Amino acid sequence: MSATFDIAPIESWVDNFQKPLIISGPCSAETEEQLLETCTQLKKIGINIMRAGVWKPRTRPNNFEGIGTDALIWISEVKKQLGVKFSIEVGNPQHVEQALKYGIDILWIGARSTVNPFTVQEIADSLKGVDVPVLVKNPINPDLALWMGAIERINNAGITKLGAIHRGFSSQQESKYRNLPLWRLAIDLKSQIPELPMICDPSHICGNRDMLADVSQKALDLNYDGIMIESHRDPDNAWSDAKQQITPETLKGLLNGLKLRSKESSNESFKIFLEEMREQIDESDRDILEAIGRRMNLVEKIGEFKQDNNVTIFQVDRWNEIYRTRAEWAQGMGLDKEFIEEMYKLIHIASIKQQTELLSKSAAKA
Repeated sequence: MSATFDIAPIESWVDNFQKPLIISGPCSAETEEQLLETCTQLKKIGINIMRAGVWKPRTRPNNFEGIGTDALIWISEVKKQLGVKFSIEVGNPQHVEQALKYGIDILWIGARSTVNPFTVQEIADSLKGVDVPVLVKNPINPDLALWMGAIERINNAGITKLGAIHRGFSSQQESKYRNLPLWRLAIDLKSQIPELPMICDPSHICGNRDMLADVSQKALDLNYDGIMIESHRDPDNAWSDAKQQITPETLKGLLNGLKLRSKESSNESFKIFLEEMREQIDESDRDILEAIGRRMNLVEKIGEFKQDNNVTIFQVDRWNEIYRTRAEWAQGMGLDKEFIEEMYKLIHIASIKQQTELLSKSAAKA
């Protein structure tokens, strides 16, 4: 079922918007002094939208779970002193009520909340009649429908100042990332809702400060609208997520090193070259589809032969051979091994489905 979204351009709800939008601040508001000093340093390097954790959802109890309402009082004072805007995470209607009471400018819904439609709907209901920007983080697990559903629920509540935060996805596999970026899912979301502003959260994707610059640049190269990075006056002694936070001064250097690319070029030679390359890509794609079509025809013939000879559809030895050799062929051609392995998994699933349907039709006629 397709949905229609009513989303206001980011330029209409961010003052003097310049791409990329930068949101920064500590993972958690720990003390009034820590919050004010960190935000003061961020203000000096040109950051005007701050972030801080007020309520911190934790996987297990007895860890630091945020200061709560006292932190909102501190934030209110920081806003007055520095003339900045503030964004925080809300996890239930009570959080929304408190955040609005203390003048929070931007709300975001965290990954642990996005995963639960009941929670998102309760938050959406509490936002009816409110004119406040809301950002929706991706759910913990890679589920595009859940992410879109959360955005749709908030939009249906009348919130048009709406955006998404890509903070990566949890996985059981070993990785250099804290949360796998899975850029494809974020791209799919943007393809489904082109007008939706997209913010990248490199801090939670990386889980350590060493990769922040690379992930931030990747986000800009993919035309993200902004970046949310955690910054702390003394990261190593932060009360939460110490490894992924950086000082405001380090953030300044990171931002200065990023390269912002344009969506288009005024260079006529480039435009002609790009059009020619795209035409060749279109031809290559047609060749690929024709090759897949020929392969599926062969799969169907094999399926008919298996049916006539009472042979099982799945042949594990043959599949293992295909999986191994195609990856080897790909490496010999300079192609990415993992990409080809994933592609052939999909082709194999489609082949089994085609042969299964063939046997099912035959059984129904018998």
